[in-house]
Formats: sequence, C-alpha cells, structure tokens
Amino acid sequence: MNVTIVDDNISVRKSIIALLRDSFPEISIIASVGTIGKAYEVITKHRPDLLFLDVELPDGTGFELLKKITPVNFKVIFITGHQEYALGAIKVSALDFILKPFEPEELRSAVEKAREAINYDEEQLKLQALHENLQSEKSLKRIILHTSDHLHLISVSDIIRAEADSNYTRFWLSGGNRIIVSRTIKEYDGLLSGSGLIRVHQSHLVNIIYIEKFVKKDGGYLQLKDGTSVPVSHNLKKQVLEAINDYIYE
Repeated sequence: MNVTIVDDNISVRKSIIALLRDSFPEISIIASVGTIGKAYEVITKHRPDLLFLDVELPDGTGFELLKKITPVNFKVIFITGHQEYALGAIKVSALDFILKPFEPEELRSAVEKAREAINYDEEQLKLQALHENLQSEKSLKRIILHTSDHLHLISVSDIIRAEADSNYTRFWLSGGNRIIVSRTIKEYDGLLSGSGLIRVHQSHLVNIIYIEKFVKKDGGYLQLKDGTSVPVSHNLKKQVLEAINDYIYE
C-alpha cells in the first residue's frame, strides 16, 4: 500500500510517518506535503492507495483538493479537529477520520480499516454525500446508511422517523421504504442533531417536517403525516413542543 500525507503541520506529518513505519513497515510513504498545490502534483502523478488529508490547509481545504481529482480511486482518511463543522459532515457521510491530537491506536485502527478491500463505487457515494453536506453549514442534507448488503445515500428530508431496535436502528422513509442499520439510535441522535430530526422518546427520532399534530391524550404522542403515531416521553415533552413551535414560526 502506497500512502501520501497532506497536513500543514509538519509535526503531525512526522508523527504519522513514525507510527506507520513502526506499525506497518510494508507501507510505502510516497510523499508528505503541506499544501493543496503540492498534494495535487503528487497525487495525480503517483496515485496513492491511501491519502491522509487535513481539512484545513493554507491554500484551501482538503475537500477542494478532492474536487479537483476525478475519480478519487483511493482511500481517504481525513485529519480534523473536534470543533469543525466538517466533522459532522464527514461522520454522516461514513468517511474515515482521525481527530487531532490523535492517539496512536486511533490511527492504527483507521489504517487497518483502509487495508481491507476497498469498493471504489462506495467511496464515490460517500464523497458525494460529503460534498452535498458541505454546501450548507445550517444543516446536513444527506446521510449514508450502511446495511449488511449496501450503502444507501439518503436525503435527510426523506427520513420520516427512526426507531431503536436493541443495537439496531430502523428508518422509515418517504415512499414506504424501510432500512435497518446496525448502529444505535443514540448515535444517530448525535449525528443528525440540528438537521430536523428530534428525539421524542428514548426509542424514537422524528423528522419535524412530517409531524401533523401533537395529541395530549394517552400520555402524549405525535401523529405523523404518514398515519403513524409515535409516543412522546414525559421528560422530552417540553423540548418537543418547543421544537415544533420554533419550526412553525421560523
């Protein structure tokens, strides 16, 4: 496997190089550079198998670099900080990343995943989701739902609701489709925060655009536009009503 590292912080690049040489001696490091310009030259000339790519660079962003390269027929591991909006976009697009400052085990794990067989069509799908999510900083537009057989590129606006099923999450989509994913609803609550899906119960997320009305009887529940009913837990009732009110009057 051939690797290129793109980060404007030379100490970060040196740390990655040292760890790769120590843990993965079979990996060949093609280049270690700090700008989009230099990275573009190296990548188009040598076409690495794996690219470590910083999000923020002196002459632009890592995303801008990827837009210049078609197709992206290599694996990408983003290097990013905790507070960047881009982190949320990367997560919902199911792309790999390491957080600065990174732990050695975190980097090893990311490399191990990258060494597995790569489906380049799936990588293109993930990058498509990422590009669309980066168009607006207000909310995420697309999410990758990874089932046992496929990657599904889903518009957040097409998600009616999600329901916990042990360590799985079931998604109900407009048009009647359903998708079950082996991730917890708690994870999706975090990933989709601020994108229109609100937590209304320990086991339920609901897309606010599909709420028809709040019914007070039987402890309180939501009637949705597809005809289904979703319970609202007592401790979340206040914030659910506030979210509905904010949506109506925004």
